[in-house]
Amino acid sequence: MAYARGLAGGVLLATLAAGCALGGDDPPGSTETRPALGACRSLTPADVAESSNATDAVDCSAEHTAETYAVVDLPSRFDDVDYDDPDLGAYAYKTCSTRFMEFLGADESLVMRTVLSWAWFRPSKEAWEAGARWYRCDVIGGGEQSASYVALPRTAEGVLLGRPDDRWLVCVNGESVDDGARIPCSKRHAWRAVTTIKLGDDADAYPGDRPVQTRTRDFCSDSVGAWLDYPVDYEFGYTWFGEAEWAAGNRRSVCWARTRS
Repeated sequence: MAYARGLAGGVLLATLAAGCALGGDDPPGSTETRPALGACRSLTPADVAESSNATDAVDCSAEHTAETYAVVDLPSRFDDVDYDDPDLGAYAYKTCSTRFMEFLGADESLVMRTVLSWAWFRPSKEAWEAGARWYRCDVIGGGEQSASYVALPRTAEGVLLGRPDDRWLVCVNGESVDDGARIPCSKRHAWRAVTTIKLGDDADAYPGDRPVQTRTRDFCSDSVGAWLDYPVDYEFGYTWFGEAEWAAGNRRSVCWARTRS
């Protein structure tokens, strides 16, 4: 059977060597240090909810929940924009999402089925007003629905290459895919995210809620059946995303199999 849709979007806030300290050159007039590539931090969901983050870096061999995998200077067209200009988020999304896949060693489908996500941070308002124009992308050990984050390895680079460990894949332990938090599949669970469906290309307009939901349901029914090797009776769930997520760049829905494991 198909269960109720999920509405949780990715954190918009999910190939570099690991480091463990802040550093780098400051933009002219900046009052805040530019982040270092590979820096590790112990971030919480409350930290990720903020626009900027100046949490101290920790040694990457110590327990941490975030790792900076990209630090990017904004182009000159952002020199005079407001601090909260929505175009900033759209610009950061393209870089952070693409490099997230490259960093973890995953394709679009797999990054939709991992407990890992990414967050982006701009400078503080004070540093922005002083001329700082960069942003950083961090891989995070959890997602939007996570009450807390899982610890990352010394570096998360390549953790999804080949056959990923269950601790990085997303499952749910509940009566439906919406009944419970997203958890690593290494924990006891009832549902596993097994496939995704691509619903459009980058330039396509949003098809509407009903077409997205119907196409997702029909595809997931067939796809999960195949993943389970066509049993006589099986249960599946699906998560589809609305117009806001489409506008942010997401073109996929997620299919879940009832696993009873």
